[in-house]
Amino acid sequence: MGKCLIIGCGGVASVAIHKCCQNSKVFTEIMIASRTKSKCDALKAKLEGGETIIHTAQVDADNVEQLIALINDFKPDVVLNLALPYQDLHIMDACLATKTHYIDTANYEPEDTAHFEYSWQWAYKERFEKAGITALLGSGFDPGVTSVFSAYAMKHQFDEINYIDILDANAGDHGYPFATNFNPEINIREVSAKGSYWENGKWIETEPMEIKRVYNFPQLGEKDMYLLHHEELESLALNIKGIKRIRFFMTFGQSYLTHLKCLENVGMTSIKPIEFEGKQIIPLQFLKAVLPDPASLGPRTKGKTNIGCIFQGKKDGKDKTYYLYNVCDHQDCYKEVESQAISYTTGVPAMIGAMLVMTGAWQKPGVHNMEEFDPDPFMEALNKWGLPWIESFAPELVE
Repeated sequence: MGKCLIIGCGGVASVAIHKCCQNSKVFTEIMIASRTKSKCDALKAKLEGGETIIHTAQVDADNVEQLIALINDFKPDVVLNLALPYQDLHIMDACLATKTHYIDTANYEPEDTAHFEYSWQWAYKERFEKAGITALLGSGFDPGVTSVFSAYAMKHQFDEINYIDILDANAGDHGYPFATNFNPEINIREVSAKGSYWENGKWIETEPMEIKRVYNFPQLGEKDMYLLHHEELESLALNIKGIKRIRFFMTFGQSYLTHLKCLENVGMTSIKPIEFEGKQIIPLQFLKAVLPDPASLGPRTKGKTNIGCIFQGKKDGKDKTYYLYNVCDHQDCYKEVESQAISYTTGVPAMIGAMLVMTGAWQKPGVHNMEEFDPDPFMEALNKWGLPWIESFAPELVE
């Protein structure tokens, strides 16, 4: 069917690449490209022998000319960006120059500020339209599946949606006193930033971890969760009809929060360079080097994740509530693709987004968020490729 260039070779990329190989009728040929070619080669050695032809290459995703040369050489139908969020714009530039469809899982953030929003990528809208190519932003779980859930609820369950609460719970236990489930640098930047939610047409900012709720998650039980800023709030506020408020909550255990507070207090989560033994180092990057590699957590993580959306709105003039969610088991994921559920829940939707763009089911020149497309083929693919969804019509609400 087609060729996909996958940039990045971390935990999420590994899952997405496993899934592309399972879906060999669509992904007949893939190229894995990363700064460290040996990682790509190791994954290729593990996966080749199936029907998907696998190539590898070394590429610096910060170097637009290198990216352009690689795309021109391989001539993929789509580029799936699973590198770091700092590199989104470079990869988008290369896709524009070569007129190649683009998919990512996380929005751009500059390296020097812990701030992420869609404005930088939305600014590419006209250029992608003129080039006649699609950029699909945020094809992970949150953002990604949460946005598709919202579009599905709008299409099939509501005339208008007034309130959305996105809940992300990880009840996995890896046995370490402190470790992050995905890139420590990105994880800690997100968590230590100020929170915000969207209400009545404007943003309301909160202090980090200021708003806490306890929620009884299906299959997980009661968990403490905290309000964070999250990028899909931005696009859903624009694209969902009737919206009055959107919030995002994530669960954290007490041990994680205590360690994080201590590390913050001593300056280890800072992204401002400091002088150390005659060199400039960034404390957070040093901390990342000391912490366990998220990819190493797979074999030792037990428990489940539950990520979903609670909707409140109106149907035929009556109030209605609806909860769509997925429960994923860390050990089941590890058995299948040698990754824990955090990487799995992002890597599977990344493959699905790339598949829908590649097959033409989701193609619209310009820069688009997930909820702008027909949710049905994506929802069907979630059930088929390992992230089945569950619906509830009488969920417990978040106060």
